[in-house]
Formats: sequence, structure tokens, C-alpha cells
Amino acid sequence: MSKRKNSSVSESLNKRVRAVEEEDDDNDNVDDNDQDDPVLSQVQDGGSGGDDVVRDAGIVESITLKNFMCHTLLGPFAFGSNVNFVVGNNGSGKSAVLTALIVALGGNAQATNRGSSLKGFVKEGESSADVSVTLRNRGKDAYKPEVFGPAITVDLRITREGLRTYKLKSKSGQVVSTKKEELMSMLDNFNIQVNNPISVLTQEMSKYFLHSKGEGDKYKFFMKATQLDQMREDFVYIKSTKHVTADKVEQHSEHLKDIKQNYREKEECYKSLTSLDEMSTKLEELRKQMAWALVTEMEKELEPMKEKLQLDRKSTEKYDEKVDEWKHKVEESEKKYKQIQEQLEGITQQVQDLQPRCTELKAEAQRRNTLLKSCEVTVHRCKANLRDLEKDKAQLSTRINDLKLSISQTTGAESQARTEHMEQIKAELENITHHISTLSQQTDQYQHACTRLKEEHGKIGRELAVLQKSIDANERNVRTLESSRSNRLRRFGEHMPALLTAIEEAHKRGQFKQKPRGPLGYLISLKDPELALAVEVCLKGQLQAFTCDNYEDEKVLQGLMARAYQGGRRPTIITSQFIPRLHDTTRRAVNHPQYPSVLQALEIEDHIVANCLIDQRGIESILLIKNRTEARRVMQSRNPPQNCYLAFSKDGDQIDNSRSYTADQTRANYLSGDVEEEIRHLQKEIENQKAQATRIQQQIKKINEDIKQNEGLLRRTYMEQKTTKDKATKLQLELSDLQNVEEPQSEDLNPLEEELQEIITKIASKRAEYEETRNQMANLRTSYEEAEQEYKRHKEQINTIREEADPIKDELSKTDQDVMKCKHHKKHYEEKRSTHLHNIQTLEANVKSKEQEHQASVAKATEISPERVEVRRTAKSLDSEITRLKAKISSQQEQQGDREEIVRQYHEALESYKNLTHQVKNLNSFIKCLDNVMNRRLYVYAELRRFLSARCKYYFDSMLKQRGYTGSMTFDHKNETLSISVQPGQGSGTDLRDMRSLSGGERSFSTVCFVLSLWAITEAPFRCLDEFDVYMDMVNRRISMDMMLKVAAGQRKRQFIFLTPQSMSTLPVSENTHILRMKDPDRSHNDSPTNHDNHQ
Repeated sequence: MSKRKNSSVSESLNKRVRAVEEEDDDNDNVDDNDQDDPVLSQVQDGGSGGDDVVRDAGIVESITLKNFMCHTLLGPFAFGSNVNFVVGNNGSGKSAVLTALIVALGGNAQATNRGSSLKGFVKEGESSADVSVTLRNRGKDAYKPEVFGPAITVDLRITREGLRTYKLKSKSGQVVSTKKEELMSMLDNFNIQVNNPISVLTQEMSKYFLHSKGEGDKYKFFMKATQLDQMREDFVYIKSTKHVTADKVEQHSEHLKDIKQNYREKEECYKSLTSLDEMSTKLEELRKQMAWALVTEMEKELEPMKEKLQLDRKSTEKYDEKVDEWKHKVEESEKKYKQIQEQLEGITQQVQDLQPRCTELKAEAQRRNTLLKSCEVTVHRCKANLRDLEKDKAQLSTRINDLKLSISQTTGAESQARTEHMEQIKAELENITHHISTLSQQTDQYQHACTRLKEEHGKIGRELAVLQKSIDANERNVRTLESSRSNRLRRFGEHMPALLTAIEEAHKRGQFKQKPRGPLGYLISLKDPELALAVEVCLKGQLQAFTCDNYEDEKVLQGLMARAYQGGRRPTIITSQFIPRLHDTTRRAVNHPQYPSVLQALEIEDHIVANCLIDQRGIESILLIKNRTEARRVMQSRNPPQNCYLAFSKDGDQIDNSRSYTADQTRANYLSGDVEEEIRHLQKEIENQKAQATRIQQQIKKINEDIKQNEGLLRRTYMEQKTTKDKATKLQLELSDLQNVEEPQSEDLNPLEEELQEIITKIASKRAEYEETRNQMANLRTSYEEAEQEYKRHKEQINTIREEADPIKDELSKTDQDVMKCKHHKKHYEEKRSTHLHNIQTLEANVKSKEQEHQASVAKATEISPERVEVRRTAKSLDSEITRLKAKISSQQEQQGDREEIVRQYHEALESYKNLTHQVKNLNSFIKCLDNVMNRRLYVYAELRRFLSARCKYYFDSMLKQRGYTGSMTFDHKNETLSISVQPGQGSGTDLRDMRSLSGGERSFSTVCFVLSLWAITEAPFRCLDEFDVYMDMVNRRISMDMMLKVAAGQRKRQFIFLTPQSMSTLPVSENTHILRMKDPDRSHNDSPTNHDNHQ
């Protein structure tokens, strides 16, 4: 069965049911008391109900034949919209018109009963035959009215070979389609069934029906008229299709096992290639990611540059405002300075005018002071001489008096004994005094020795402590250097690796806005290893320092250091905003042709580290000169290098413009390159230091013994000296007692008295001189005080003026500092503005260059991957993975065989397995669905068949009554028979006779009633009957004709075409009836000209 058949069955079924439902609705309105035939009335009402369904859509408006059958040209025939009679003698072309209508509307040649093939319809001697049929296309059931308009013309051409072509034209004559499918779709829309005998009952079919005596034939005619046979054929076809499908499912299920086994074998081979495909896919994806990763990294570099450029452009105005502000301040400060300077110059002029007189007064006061001092010396000398003479006078007078008294006393033996004893005591005292002196010298010697030994002990002890610290430090350095063999960070302290690890983890957690850098010494390297000591001495503690971008990061770093350095000394933290570029030092850097600066001697990859050392130590302005003498010559010459304020020798000596300092450090601890040499050097130094410490300890031990010995001797000497002094004291007291009783010797008193008189004379002379000199000194003092007073008044006047100048000087100095400060700030901001503008130009150039690189990178990436890929990894890591993956793919490809063949076989097996599995699944689903549909439709088919049979019986019985006949119809659906019994005239039901026993006229009338009954239960836009009355007598013909005209009158919007050889002259006149009279055939020419319509 074709798709056309299935859709036709479904739509026909729907339309039949719709017509039946409409008729059922109309049946409720039938009046039992109606004088007219109730069946005809109901058929008429059904016709009017059909107006709502068909109306003007699908009826035949005209038909034209050319070279069709034996006719050169017939038509065009214009048909009315209701009743049409085509009358004419045999051979006039009536049946040719009907045959052309059937063929033009898709019917086959067998349906016409005029030939077995289409080529038989072409006139003899012609190459083709043409048929043109115009159908009305109005109303709600119109077919594509917006395309075809109110009419559709179907042009058919049949070639001599039996091929036919269609053209469907619109009302305007434009060809819309040439496909038969479009024709079938249109016929389905209009419900035109040219192969249905109830729609088009040909002459042959009519004869066959009239002469058929079999009940099975009648049943077949009923089934075909109602298209139930088509539905049954569809069901039979569906059932056979189901069985065929079930057989196929069984075959496919058996074959599916083999296919599945083959698929699994191919899958195992393919799986070995899956990893290679995954790697290739991954490699392609990585290449795309790599392309866009480079773009992303470039965008990340470009974005801060653009932001920085935008911010720099905005900040240019601030620099201009700052320059103008400080320029104005400089002018104001200079003006103020000039005013104060003029005021100070006036005061200075006053001081200069008073200064010469002050100098003269000062000189005069000094001269008089000199004379006064000289006179005072003379007075003091006279006074001293007078005092000495008075003392000599008193002593000499006492002596004379004592001598005079002693002479008066007598001498004796006791005096002689005392004298001898006194001599013995004096001798013993002399010996004791000498011994005490000796003991004092020994005590001093012992004390000096102890003091000297203790000082030496302290000095050596301090040397030993320093030496021990040096040993400990060297041992720590050795351990640090040994651990730095694998990790250079340990040179900066054993806690440094842990601190850097903590910093890295904190940075990954996002605790830092900018990752701190440090230790700074770890991030720099030397171009010349000989300068290691010089650079270390220059940078000192900054080698272990860290730098942060902001104070929040500094707090986080301090917390990390507190955990890493518990109780120990922490590295310094330098907080300074990170700048994304290296400082421009061209203006302030030293540039010597022979010697590098510290900045030039270092390799610093991170510009942030370089900027920190430039800001904190000014390494761009410090020279490194290996030779100390040469460094002094360069730095302390008349023309030292420009912008250089300091230099270092390779031994670490520091030299500036006026002085030099020797370094305490002898080796580089952090920047030295040869670790093993440093370790050997330190180990050798530790050995020497330990040997030296041993010698010092032995020396200290010897000194301790000497101190102990001398302290013992010192104690014994002290004790002996004390005993001897006590003895000497006793002898001295005894000697004093003996001397007190000694009598003086008699002597001459004259010389003493003469000497006394001379002293008295000198005293008188010296006293007169003293008085004269003292009077002169008093005069000189008065003169000096007057001169000094005058000088002080003048000096005070000058000081008063100078004191007035001091605040002015202070203000002038302050103003001068303000001027210098303003000039400095002005110069500073001018330099910053100039540098800023230069940086903007440089940044603009860099941004432009970077944008060009970015565009090129985007273009290249777009070639690789048109759609942008989001990448979270770095290009470096992607490149490493791509390289690794390429190597792995290459290795695996060498191990595999012909990959394309394996893949092709796998895909073929997979496709075959999937297709067959899908087919089996779909077929099973189709069978299940088909069972459900068949069960439901078979039920509907049985109900519809029962319903149509009942309605057909009802209509047939009602129409027989029009002539007073009675009859019955018996349907045997199981045996597929239809038995029709008719009783002409009035009679009982038992007198019903079979149609075969009726006369020809009665049988024809009965047939008409049967056809009208079928018309009542079917639906079509037009109906055609060919020579329906050929076997009727005049009475039956009249009755049948009246019945058909009455039915047609009740269905004004439905078309009826009757072909008959009768003249139809007795038909009543009606505007809905058209008679097309065909000319008699011209037997000589076989041509039949077109007959025009006769309108009645």
C-alpha cells in the first residue's frame, strides 16, 4: 500500500463519520407527519448539512478533451453546480467525457472499463492526448486558496508510450505544481474518489451490477461504495506487514547475536586506541588552550598597563598644580628673604659703625689691666718678702732666747749617758727606717705585679671570649654553608626555608595583596665574585630583609615571622609600594668609565628588589673599586665622580670624600660563590682559633698561679712592714723624750743679734716699698675699672644691637631654609613631572606595542580555535604538558598498528550493531503499537460497518416506498453477502422476492434505490451515473428520475452528472438543471465537434 492509500482511508473514514453524525443530527428534526417522503426529506437535509462540509469546493466546472480516444476535440464543457445531464446517441462521446474525468483525477485505466492501458486513450495517429478539468475551489474546504484562487485546473497529458504528466494551475493560469502528490493531496482534501463506483458509476459497472445475481457481488459493491473494502484491505495489509515485521525481528535477533559478538571483538581492539584518541583530543584541546593562554597572559599584562596609563594621564594635572604651587611659594619666600636681608643689613651697618670705637676701648682696658697685673705682682712679691723677713726675725729671736736660757744651766754625767743612748736609738731607727723602705719597695713591687697580672688576665680573658664567639660563629657558618649545598636559602638562617614556605602558602590562600619579596640577598647575584665582600659590607642587614607593598601585608608577614622565629631576631621588613617597573636612575646614578656601581655589579631579575635597594641604600650612586689606594685617589681627589657619595674596596673598606673606614668583616657570608672553598677556609680558621684558645687558656692558668704567689708574698710583706713600723714608732717616742731633756751647748750670741738687727732694717725698708706699690696698684685699678666700664657700656650697646639682629638672623635663616625647601620641592616636582611625562610616553609606546602583539596573538589563536577557550593555567605549564603529551603519543603510535583500519572496523561494527539494535527495538515497538492500533481500529471498523449497514437498510426501505414497493436488505458480514428482496406493489412481508426474479425495469428501479441509499451514507462533491436507466421502462424511468431530481434539489451545493442516451425533453424546467447535448457522431470522420450547453 502507498502512503496515499493510508491517508485516503483515514481521511475518508473521518469524513464518512462526520457525514453520518450530521445525518444523525438531522434525523432528530424529521417530522413524522410530513406529507413528503421522510427519507428524501432526510436526504435533502443531509444535503443541506453537506453544504457546511463541502459547499462549493471540489465540483467540476468544466472539462476539455483533445485527441482523447476517438475524438479530436471535445469541449470545453461547462457544468452546472447542481444537476447536469449529458445526453447523446451512442458514440457521441458521453462515456469519453466520464473516462477523461476519471483519468484526469488520478484514476487508472482499469477503473474506466474502457482499456487496460493509458496509451489506449490516445487517438490513433496522434502522439499524445490532453485532458483539462477545472474544479471549483471556494468555501471553507478550499485547497490552498491563497495559491490557486477560486478554481484549480488539472491538465493531463498522456503520451503514446502511456506516460502521463500533470499540471496544476491556478485561476490565473499559472502552473503551481507538476507533482502527482499535489494532485492526490488536493483530491483527499475535496474527498474525490473517482475509483469509488458510488461516486462515478460507469456504464460497465452499472451493467455488471444490474446483471449480477450473486449476493456476494452486492456485498462487494456495498463495501466498495462505502470504502469499507479499502479499510479491510488496509487491515489485511497491516496484518501481513505485522507478520513480515515479526519474521524480520526474529531474523534480526538471531543476526544481532553475531553482530554483537563481532562488535565486542572490534571494541576490544578499539579500546586500545581510546587512550591514544583521548590523548590526541587532549593535545588538540591543550593547543587551543595554549593559544588562548598566551592571549590571556598578554591581556593580563596589558590591562594594568592601560590602567596605569589612564591613572598617569589623570595625575598629570596634579603635577602641574604642584609645580605651580611651589613656584608661587618660591617667589613669596624669596621676596620675604630679601626684605629680612635688607633689615639685617641695616642693623649690621650700625654694628660696623660702633665696632672701631669698641676695639679702641677694649685695647685701652687691656693695656691698663696689664699695668694693674704687673703692679699686683710687685705688691704680692713685697708682701711675701716682708712675711719671710718677719718669720726669720721671730725664729732668730727665739733662738737667741733659748741659747741664753741653756747657757744658764749646768751639764753632768747624766747628759753624757743620754747622749749615748740617743745615738744608739738613732742608729737603730736608721736601720729600721731603711728596712721599712725596703719593705715598702717590695710591697709596691708585689702590688704592681698583681695589678699587672690581673690586667693581663682580664685582657686575655676578653680575648678568649671574643675568640670563642668567633669560633661559635664560624661553626654556625660552617653548618649553614653545609646545609646550603642543597638549599642556598639556609645561608640566610636555618628558619628562612620554613618562612618562605609559609609565605608561599599564605599567598596561595590570598592573604597577601602583593607577595612579599625576600630575603633580598637571596634574590640578587654578583657579576664579579671578587666583589662579594664589598657588596655585603655595603648592603649589611638589608641582605636578610624583606619588602612588602603595604602595611596590611606587613602585618601578615610579621605574624608569619613570629611563628618561624620564636624568641629569635627577625629579619627587617621594608614597606614600600611596589612599582611595576624599574626606577629610572639615569639622572642620579654614577656612571664611571672604569668602575661599576653596586647596581651595575648586581644581576637582579625582580625589579621590585632592585627598586627597594635603590630607595633604601642608593646602590646606583655607590662605586665598587677593588684597590683601596685607587679608591682613595678617585674619591678624595679634587673632582670626585659625579653623583657618587661613597665607594667600597674589595676588602670591604668604605671610602667617602674625606675619610675611610676599615671593614670589620673579612669574608662574604651570603654572596660567595664557592661553598666548598668557604667551608674549607672556615674549618681551617676554626682549627687555628681552637689552637689559639688552648694556648690562651694555658697562659691564663700560668697567670692565675703567678697572681696567687704574689698575693701570698704581698700579705707576708704587709705583716712584716706593720711590725717594723710599730717598733720604729716606739724608738721614736723614746728618742723624743731623751731630746726634750737635752741641754744646749753654749755659743756666741753676737752674730745672731747682728743678724737680727739686719733683718729689722730690711723689714722697715720693705714695708715702705710695699706701701708705695700698693698705693700705685690702687690708682691703676681705678683707671682700669673706668676703662673697662666704658668698654662694657660700648660693648653692651653693640650686643643690644646684635641681640636685635639675632631674631632677624633666625628669621632670615628660617626664610632661607624655606626658600631652599620650596626650590627643592619645586625642582622635585618638576623632575617628577618630567619623569612622569616621559613615563607616559614610554607607557603609551609600550601599550601600543603590546596591543599590536595582542591582536596578532588573538588572530593566531582564532586560527587555531575560532571560539575563545577559558584557560586557568599558565602558558608555561601548558607548553610542558603539550611536550610531554606529544612524546607519549609518538611512543604509543609506534607501538600500535594501522590505527585508521582499526578505527574504521570498530565504527563499522558499532554502526551495524547500533542500527540493528535500533531496528529490532523499533520493530518491536512498531509491532506493539500496531497491535494496539489494529485492535482499536478493528473495533471501530466493525461498529462503522454495522452502523452503515443499518442506515443503508433504512434508506433503501424508505425509497422503495416511493413506488409502493416493500423490501429488505440482509447483511451477512461473516460470509460477506448482501441479500436484497423486493416486493413490487402492496403485499405482505412474506411475499418478498429476490431481485433476480424481478423484471428488468423493477430491477433497475431497485438498483436506483440501492444507489440512492448508498449516496445517503457516503460523502463526495460530485456523483456521476452513466446510462443508469438503460434497462428501465418509461414508468420506472420517470419515477427513478423524479427521485434523483428530488434528491439533487435538496442538495443544491452538490453536483450530479447523469449520462443517458435519452433526450430528457420531458424534464421540468429548473435553473439548477443543465443539459449538455452531444452531437451525433460523424461516422465518416470520427470527429465529434463540441456541443454547447442547453440551459433549461
